[in-house]
Amino acid sequence: MSTIPTPALAPLYYLANFQTALDWISARYSDLLSPEEGEFIQQFNALATPSRALLVRLAMRKGEHFRSSKIDYDEIGDITQAAQPLCALGWLRTDATIDLPTLFNLLRRDEILRQLPAAGTLAPSGRKGLTKAALLEHLMTALESADSSPREQPLRNWCPGLDDSLYSLTVNALCDRLRLMFFGNLNQTWAEFVLADLDIFRYEVVAIAPESRGFRCREDVDYYLHWHHCREAFEAGQPIHDVLEVLGEPVTSNPYLLARHDKLVFRMARQLEREGAWDRALSLYRNCGHAGARQRRIRILENSGSLQEARALATEALKAPESDSEQQLVERALQRLDRRLGLPGQRVPAQHPAGRLDLELPRPDHGSVERVVCKHLATSEAPVYYVENALISSLFGLLCWKAIFAPVPGAFFHPFHNGPVDLHSSDFRQRRADLFDECLGHLQTGRYQEVIRTHYASKFGIQSPFVYWGLSQEILDLALLCLPAEHLHGWFERLLRDIRANRAGMPDLIQFWPRERRYRMIEVKGPGDRLQDNQRRWIAFCAHHDMPVHVCHVQWTET
Repeated sequence: MSTIPTPALAPLYYLANFQTALDWISARYSDLLSPEEGEFIQQFNALATPSRALLVRLAMRKGEHFRSSKIDYDEIGDITQAAQPLCALGWLRTDATIDLPTLFNLLRRDEILRQLPAAGTLAPSGRKGLTKAALLEHLMTALESADSSPREQPLRNWCPGLDDSLYSLTVNALCDRLRLMFFGNLNQTWAEFVLADLDIFRYEVVAIAPESRGFRCREDVDYYLHWHHCREAFEAGQPIHDVLEVLGEPVTSNPYLLARHDKLVFRMARQLEREGAWDRALSLYRNCGHAGARQRRIRILENSGSLQEARALATEALKAPESDSEQQLVERALQRLDRRLGLPGQRVPAQHPAGRLDLELPRPDHGSVERVVCKHLATSEAPVYYVENALISSLFGLLCWKAIFAPVPGAFFHPFHNGPVDLHSSDFRQRRADLFDECLGHLQTGRYQEVIRTHYASKFGIQSPFVYWGLSQEILDLALLCLPAEHLHGWFERLLRDIRANRAGMPDLIQFWPRERRYRMIEVKGPGDRLQDNQRRWIAFCAHHDMPVHVCHVQWTET
């Protein structure tokens, strides 16, 4: 069996990629650069190739301290010579002081035992069983008891007998700011270039206008860094009160930064709620625009006994629910509240029931219950496939590729987006209304099959927020044969109403009868398993629109 060869990387591929990013930033963000950042780019471009390559190599490694003996790159050559200009600029230091935990990260266990005097005080039997972590704990205790011992000192002072020196990178934070301006986030790394170079990830080519960029002003960059610092502090376990005090109110009008702010506030409110700090959580939810904040307010008011206030808020929410999920949860809350208040129960519209399958099957030695049912129900004339959320989302992504990857201002601002930045924004469809109308219109004209097949062939393997490329040609052909256009239209419209919530929860299996050009979807539940809320909503939607859907309840037979 032949394999696709991996593309060869040029020796200085990483430098070329970093230079590409710097050129991109210089062309599009020159007005946002701080004096320090602008000067860095100018000075970097003036350096000799070995020095530029060394800086990029170290910037892409973890941490900021590197032993000279661990820096060896054939394409750079003499590391000492390449480092000299970087040291002259202050981008590298050779005299940085480090603390004991940092030292432990740099040394092997055997080097610790040989080089550190306090480690030598351990009896041989004691040294043998100690891990690096246990050794660090022992030496930290010894350091604490020796009042005169320095807490930080250069590597040569810690280990006078170690024939090695230390290079310390001082521009990590600056490089992170440049990376942030290029990607618009700190989740993506320079490795994106490499994955694309190796053809591991392929991205749609979108015409990105020079004015299309992730940050509109310097304040946006600074606020993102501020928000990121607060998020890290929260995730590190710092007291929420302290994090909130530092976070403050958002000082930006950028909708994507405001959404990040609200999401962080929601997470902190949720944690306060779990801890029983209901009043503080309620206050945060009240001023939070993140999806679900209003429903959490209702829940806290209900749990704290403020039933009338909870009911008033729930009634208001039901008039204009933010999503199908909120409507479902609010309807349940109103039923509970009315019972507790002694009021007539709310009338919930009757739902069309889904079909039901009850199976008793031998417990398998391995494999999921979904695959067991899939194998049990499949016949040569009616194959069954385990597709879950992949099939409908993929068909939508293939049909609407043109709309999803439209060069809407601000939706794409670098070459490594797997989808538009505003994918989960409330105005996502509205900003592309004509294009989505055109794409969905193919379902009425009958061109949808041609469009889907064309995109499946021409875009295969390109990153997409909707398309699962594990979808085989066989399943695609059966789906286009058996799924009515009006059913596809209903599913796609539902996806577009709330992409974040509705792209999950679809039935596990689909069965096709190609001769009859019909299908059914099947949600599988093993013993003791229950339908999740998003699954209930999808099943109710399908049943309401006469789309064949069944819930299969499985029990294992005794052996």
